Parts: sequence; C-alpha cells; structure tokens
Amino acid sequence: MAIDTPVKATAHQASPGPSAASSRPRRRVPFSKLWVKIVVTLLLVVEIYPLVWMFLTSLKSNSDYLNHSTWSLPTTWEWGNYAEAWTTGHIGLYVRNSLLAVVPALALILLLGAAAGFALQVMVWKGRNLTLLIFLAGMMVPPQMILLPLFTVYFQTGLSGTLWPLILTYTGTGLPLTVFMMATYYKSVPRELFEAATIDGAGILRSFWTISVPMVRNALLTVGLVEFFFIWNDLLIALTFTNSQDLRTVQVGLLNFTGDFGATQYGPLFAAICLNVFGTLLIYLFLNQKVMKGLTSGALKG
Repeated sequence: MAIDTPVKATAHQASPGPSAASSRPRRRVPFSKLWVKIVVTLLLVVEIYPLVWMFLTSLKSNSDYLNHSTWSLPTTWEWGNYAEAWTTGHIGLYVRNSLLAVVPALALILLLGAAAGFALQVMVWKGRNLTLLIFLAGMMVPPQMILLPLFTVYFQTGLSGTLWPLILTYTGTGLPLTVFMMATYYKSVPRELFEAATIDGAGILRSFWTISVPMVRNALLTVGLVEFFFIWNDLLIALTFTNSQDLRTVQVGLLNFTGDFGATQYGPLFAAICLNVFGTLLIYLFLNQKVMKGLTSGALKG
C-alpha cells in the first residue's frame, strides 16, 4: 500500500483536467489564407457559371428563349437541340472541315518548329542568332496585313476552293511562336547527351529523332495544345479563305448558324456552341498535367 499510493497520486497529477484542455490555443486560419480561398471561390464561380448557363440555354426551345428571362430554367428540356445542331445545323460537317485543316497544319507546325528549334539551339553555325530574330519578327506581323496578299496568291495558284489556304496560312502564322518556344525548351536538354551520341557515331537526324524529340515531348505537347486552340478558335482566316458552306469551319459555321427557314434557332445554336466548347475543354482537362510539365521544363535552364 505504501508503494501504490505515490503511483496513483502521480498518475492523478499527470492526467490533464478539463481546465487544462480548454486552455490550449485553438488553431485559427490566417486572415490572408481566408481571403485567398474567397477569391479563388469567386473566380471559380465566375468561370463555371457561364458554362452552366450556356448548357441550360441549349436545352430551351426557341419560344422559351424569346418569351422568358434568359436566366430562367428551361420549361421543357429539349435534348433534341443537339441532334438538330449536328444535322440541320451541319455542325458535323464543320467539325470535319476544322479537323481536316487543323490536324495537317498542327503536324507541320510541330515538325518544322521542333526541327528549327533544334537547329537554332543545339547546332552551332554562323547566323543562327539572326535567323532566330527573323522568326521573332514574324510574331509581330498582324495577320490582317497578310490576308489580302495571300488571297491573291491562292487565287492565282488555283488553291482557292480547297482547305489548302487554311492549312498553309495556319502553318505560316504558327511557326514563329513555335520556333521560339522550342528553341527555349532545347536549352534545358543537356549538351552532354548530344556529344555522347556524336562520339558513338550518331548523325544529326538520329540525334534529333532519338534524343531531342523524346526529351522535349512534354514541350511539344504544350506547344501543340496552344497552337491547337489558336487554330481551332480562329475566325478571321477561316472566314477569309472559305467561300462555300462545304468548306466552313466550326467558328464560321457558328457565325452563320440558321434554321430551316433562315431564322436563328437559339436552342440548337447554343447546343452547337456547347459541343465546341466542352469538346475542347475535355481535351485540355485530359492533358492538363502534361501541359504543366511542359510549361515548367523550359525554365530549368536559362
């Protein structure tokens, strides 16, 4: 009993009481972090709300859109607007034309841009800095200045009435930015890799395809996605060089979207816009992580 009593007393003294637990300081969220969360939430609402409104409007009938408030919910959910947009609105044809113009142009931009960036940054030759400045000067030329001369050239060469004017113009306008960005990304590739490949007997083409391209694949994906959005959302160039409905791209088709009797059908129109917007949004969300890696890879080495 003499031994157990001090132990019990010690245990009784060591156990914290209610007053000790209540005296502990509570963790408070810093005021600056709270404001950051509020601002991010507001920005998220501002970005998402137009998409929700656009989707709800795409499910309205024409009379519902004209006779009710634009902020009201659909009285009848017209899911057939999407089918009408695809068939009567010819969105399927416009999407096909856009893909036929975007895919070849994007392939040429990435191939020529990666090769030019490799030649300007990795290879050593006289005049490469001046050549890079010429490409940079191409970024400063407004597209409006070159449309009329290009239209004359395409007409005289017989390319009018095809998608080739779009492909060639997109390639030419997209190359300056691509070359500049790829030349920047090639700075992060260690030169020792190319020196070792040269010692092993690899030529320029082999070093380009087997070493440089795999090293900058995230950068290629990033640049390709940026150029894809530029080309896909283009209206000015497509409107200038497409002179028939069979050649219209998505943006030109949305501009001239009409119903059976020439009147604008707002439900199918917003359905067509949703197909365009949400399709490109899904592409970005799917490639988001690789794009972030590509954006940071060029900053590894200045």
